[in-house]
Amino acid sequence: MHGEGIIALFIPITLGLGAFLMVWGVRYLENKENMAMIEKGMEPMQRRRRQADPSRTLKNSLLFIGAGLGLFLALFINRAFNLQEGERTGVFFALIAIFGGIGMLGAYMYERRNPPGNAE
Repeated sequence: MHGEGIIALFIPITLGLGAFLMVWGVRYLENKENMAMIEKGMEPMQRRRRQADPSRTLKNSLLFIGAGLGLFLALFINRAFNLQEGERTGVFFALIAIFGGIGMLGAYMYERRNPPGNAE
């Protein structure tokens, strides 16, 4: 019983310490790389922040909304028709894929009518 408590305490400590050391190591190596570039007379690379891509955000959001609607409808159909295990799995996967695809199609149609280069 006492050994299980130590293991339960050891795992989160190890995971936290590992995550900290990984972040510290990446930052340390980036700094070392920049210092080496400065010593050689080169300009260190500036880290660019990732800019938001509205097109990608729209696609992802409509995909997840469609998948959520498909899952909701599959749950409703499962309750309404009291499906067996094999039928239930097929309905879940099919409706999630169908409604996710409809969401992606909606994003495609929207972008076709409103190209990303145009200001809205």
